[in-house]
Parts: sequence; C-alpha cells; structure tokens
Amino acid sequence: MNFPFYIARRYLISKKTHNIINIISWVSVIGVMVGTMALVVILSVFNGFEELVTRLFNTFNPDLQITINEGKTFTLDQLPADSIRDLKGVVRFTEVVEENALLKYRDKQHLATIKGVSREFQDFSRLDTMMVEGEFILQAPGSRYAVVGYGVAYYLSINLRDFTTPISVYVPKRTRKTITSLDNAFNINQIFPSGIFSIQQDFDSKYMLVPIDFARELLEYEKEVTSVELGIDPDSDIRSIQASVGEMVGDKFSVKNRFQQQEMLYKIMKSEKWAIFLILTFILLIATFNVIGSLSMLILDKKKDIAVLWSMGANNKLIKRIFLTEGLLISLSGAVLGIMLGALVCWLQQRFGLISLGGGTGSFVIDAYPVKMVLNDFILVFLTVFIIGFIASWFPVRQISRKFLKQKLS
Repeated sequence: MNFPFYIARRYLISKKTHNIINIISWVSVIGVMVGTMALVVILSVFNGFEELVTRLFNTFNPDLQITINEGKTFTLDQLPADSIRDLKGVVRFTEVVEENALLKYRDKQHLATIKGVSREFQDFSRLDTMMVEGEFILQAPGSRYAVVGYGVAYYLSINLRDFTTPISVYVPKRTRKTITSLDNAFNINQIFPSGIFSIQQDFDSKYMLVPIDFARELLEYEKEVTSVELGIDPDSDIRSIQASVGEMVGDKFSVKNRFQQQEMLYKIMKSEKWAIFLILTFILLIATFNVIGSLSMLILDKKKDIAVLWSMGANNKLIKRIFLTEGLLISLSGAVLGIMLGALVCWLQQRFGLISLGGGTGSFVIDAYPVKMVLNDFILVFLTVFIIGFIASWFPVRQISRKFLKQKLS
C-alpha cells in the first residue's frame, strides 16, 4: 500500500488528541458532500428541463425549415421542390404561409399569427399529442377548421361545443391602394375551431393553425409561401440532409434545423445552466475552507509525528504528500458521497416525482420537476471538487517545512 495514503487514511479515521479536529474534519466532509450533491441535482434538473423544452418544441418546429433571405414570400418554382422531395431521408414536404392577423370571437379580440399549412402537416405532425381539447383536424370533406393554441383560446374564450360561432380573421388588404372605410381595409374570413393545443406559452398565445388555402385566400396569395418545412426520417443523418438541401436551394435561401430555429432560447438555457454551475461552485469553494481549517489543525496536532518521521529519514516531499493526501481524502470522500446522494435524489425524483411542479393544479405539461442524469456532468462535478480540494489542501501543507520539519521531539 502507498505509504502516504496509508498514513493519511489512518489520520482520517483515527481519533485525534483534540476532539474538535474530528468534528471539523467531518464537517468538512459533509460540507463538500452537500455542495457536490447540489451540483449534481441542479445540473440534472437543468438537463431535464432542456430535454422537456426540446421535446415540446419539436412537436411544433419542423426538422428543417427553408426560408428566403430577402423578402417575405417565394414560390415553389424558385426551389428544386421535386429534387428536395425525392431526397433520401425526407418524409414530409409542407408548404407554409404565416401572417399576423386579428382574431375575433364573439365580443373578444386577440392578435395572433395564422399559420396556413398544407395537408402533409396534418398527416405527419406530432401536434396531435399536445391536444388538450377537441381534435387535431384542419380539413374534412367540404369543411375547413382551425386548431388554436391554449393561450389564444383563453383570450378569445373559445367554446368548442358552440357550433354556431366561428372565429373571424382580419388581415389588411394587400391589393387595394385606396381605403375609403374600415370595411374595405381588411380581408375577412371565418373558420370554426376544431381543437386546442398546448405546447409552451410562446406558441400557445401566438398561433392558430389553418389550411393553407384558407390563409392564401385571406392574404390574396396564389402560390406564395413564407417557408417550406421538411420532416426527416429519424434514422437519417439530419446534418448531411441539411447540407444537401442547402446546396440545392443556394444562397438565396436559409435552411435551419430545430436548434437554429430557436437559437436564442437554447443559448439562454445553456447560459443559465453554466451560470448556476459557477454559483454553486463558488459556494463549494467556500465550503472547502473547512478543509483548510481541518488540515491546519491536524498538522498542529500531529507535529510530534512529523518530527518522528523527519528524524527517521522522511524527507520534505514525503511528509507534504501525507497531509496533501489527507486533504484530498476529505474532499474526495465528500465528493463521492455527494455524487451518490445526488444520483439517488435524481433517481427518486425520476421514479416517484417527489417534488411536484405547479402546485398540483395540472396547469403545466408535467407534474414534477424533470430530471435527466448525464455522465459528463458527474465527471465534471468530480473533477471540479478534486481541483478545489487540491488547491484547498495545498495552502496549509506548503507551510510544513518552515514550521515543523526541524522541530525537536519533546
């Protein structure tokens, strides 16, 4: 067995001359343990929220989105549409028209975005899994319907059981140059709601989905689209398909994946995660001050042992290694216990949902805080504690040669 490790382990578990040193040592272990556990739990919760938000957004955002760089609309004649449809891995090609509109239902009004989509959207979209009321139906033989976000439905007080009151949609006319009254300033059309979806507040309060021909009639478009959405086979390499589509459409168009469509949101989520990590690391750094105090008092308590080892031929380096190992044992003991307890807390939260979210009212899409454990986070936390523990141990250890190595036995 390694000699410095053997001595350091004995010092850690043996009773000291002054009981306060034992107490401070265990307080140090507990402090590091709690700090480590907090890091593991917080990072896992952030991972859980990130996965949840990504999953929710993926039900609405397409795998790939094609938009024009200059202007607002374009036609499929400007794209190699057939080649894109035939590209291996592309399973859905959806034409989209988006525009802001004023919605009116009975005496309620709300500004929202109407999103007109072609039939493929209804056939392949996973939005039907996010329905909270009604059905996900946009078109039926001889009829057209709207699917609205939960926030839009709330602001308009929509009642799906009222089959006599449609939603009136107002958009400014594009072709009429002379406006003589408010009546001829807007295109107006009506549509009945078929269902209500709930994804996330930004979507729920913004969007109303309609058939694309309804949106084109309102906006006085013929074949124009504001974007094209592509659905990709899950087994395909989306990066290579994105690159291939980008080469096909050229520089006039942008091809964005899901993360690029919500780039700012994902950057904010990552920034928040690492900001919390730094804050908790700083708290852990403060907790390791106990290690400095514990190790300093242990060196004072073991000054006779140091003198004995010195007289028996132990050099400066060996004695420093003993107490440096002692400090690392305190830190790493707390780190291992903290990681184990953190993993246990995360598992219990995953399994039983111990800490609920939203006060049990069912107002959120999940009932309890989401948790996702990632191996890289555990490794990062362990390395962080190791580095902090090493630095905290080195401060008192470096003073040994000047204070104790030449002390006589008494």
